[in-house]
Amino acid sequence: MAPQDAPGTGGLSQQEENRRLKRAVEELSILNDLARAIGASVNLQDIMRTIIHRSIRAIRAEQGVITLVDHRSQDVMKTLVRTMASSLESPQYHFSQSLLGWMHLNKKPLTVNDPRTDERFRGVQWDESIRSLLCVPMMVKSTLVGVLTVYNKRDGATFTDEDQRLLAIIAGQSAQIVENARLYEDERALQKMKEEVRLAATIQMDLLPKTPPVVPGYDIAGVSIPAQLVGGDAYDFIPVDDTHLAVCLADVSGKGLPASLLMANVQATLRGQTLASPTAAVCVQRANKLLHQSTSSDKFVTLFYSRLDTTNHTLTYCNAGHDNPFHFSGPGAPQRLATGGLVLSIMEDFPYQEEVIRLSPGDVVVVYSDGITEAVDPRQVQFGDKKIESVVAERRALGAAGIIDAIIGAVREHAGTAPQADDMTIVVIKRL
Repeated sequence: MAPQDAPGTGGLSQQEENRRLKRAVEELSILNDLARAIGASVNLQDIMRTIIHRSIRAIRAEQGVITLVDHRSQDVMKTLVRTMASSLESPQYHFSQSLLGWMHLNKKPLTVNDPRTDERFRGVQWDESIRSLLCVPMMVKSTLVGVLTVYNKRDGATFTDEDQRLLAIIAGQSAQIVENARLYEDERALQKMKEEVRLAATIQMDLLPKTPPVVPGYDIAGVSIPAQLVGGDAYDFIPVDDTHLAVCLADVSGKGLPASLLMANVQATLRGQTLASPTAAVCVQRANKLLHQSTSSDKFVTLFYSRLDTTNHTLTYCNAGHDNPFHFSGPGAPQRLATGGLVLSIMEDFPYQEEVIRLSPGDVVVVYSDGITEAVDPRQVQFGDKKIESVVAERRALGAAGIIDAIIGAVREHAGTAPQADDMTIVVIKRL
C-alpha cells in the first residue's frame, strides 16, 4: 500500500490551487473590463482616469497616477501630462523625478514597500504619508511613453509580487491605447493651430489694400508675398485728404505668426498717426514712441513712410532703418532715399528727419523689403540691390504693376529651386 499524504497536506495544496485559479479569473475579468472601457475612447484624460481607477481597485491601493513622458522635449526627464485619482480623501502625492529617472534607466516594474529605508532612493524626500508604492513602465516599441504608479496598499499591507505582475500587465495592455490617444490629441491640436493660422492669414490679407489707389497723374501698386502663411511685411496706402496720400512699407523682425501680430499693431498705429500728424517725420516719431511702449525689447520694425502731394508733385519721406528705396528720374543713376533715422521701437524718443523729393513725369519710386534683396539661389548668392536697379532700368516704361511683376519674376528666376526664406514686399509709385 502506498503511504498516505500527511494529514491536511493535500487540502492545503488544493486550497492554494483554488486561490490561484480564483485570482487568475479575477485578473482576466479585470483586464477584459479595462480593455472594453478604454478601447472605444479617444479622450486621453478619460482613458487615463479609467486606467487609474481600475488599477487602484484591482491592487487595493489608495491612490494612483499616470505620468506621460514628453519625447518632444530635449529634457528626457520632462513630463507631459499627469493624471491622478484617489480612492480615499488623501493628499495628492507628487510624482518623484527620482522614480522617473529610475524608470528611464531600468524600464522594469519597481516595488518599494519602505521608501525611507530603500537604498535605491537614498536621499530622496518622500511625502510623509507615502508608506509604499508600486511603479511600472508603459512601453511602446521599447520606448518609455509613461509610468503608472500606485501608492499605499490599503489596510496597511504591502505590495506583493502578484500586485506587481498584475499592474505590469495593465500598463502593458494600456500603453499603446494611451499613446494612440495622445497622438490623436496632438493631431487635433495641430489641425486647430493650422486653422487658426489660416484665419490669421486671411485677416492679415484683409488688412492690406484690396485695390491700388486711384490718384490722377500717378500709377501706384503694391504686393506682399509672405514666406509662410502669415508674414511680418506690410504696405499701406492711407488717404490724408484730397491731394495727399500716405504710402508706407514696414518690415517686422522675424517671420510667421508672431511677426504678423506685431505688424497688425504697426498698421493700426500708422493709420491712426497719419491722420493726427502734420508731417511724415512727426508721424514716424509718434509711431515709434507708441511701438516702443507696446513692443518687447527683442523686436523692432523697419519702415519707409512717405506722403505724396499730388498738387505739387512732391514726395516727403522718412526712412526708419529700412532698405533705401530707389528714385529713378531721368537717364542718370537712381537716387537712394536714406533720410530718416533709427528702426522703430528701439529708442522711445528719436529725432527723425524727413526729405522732400520732386517727381517729374516718368519718375519711378521703388520701395521693397529685404526679402527681395536677400533672396538666395541654390549657391546662397543673394539677389542684391544692383539687380533691382537693372530690372527697373530696363522696365521703366511699364506700369507700376508691370514693374513689380518684373522684379518678382527676376527674383524667382534667381532663386531657382531655393525656397523663399523671407517675406517679399514691393511698392511702386510712378508719375505718368
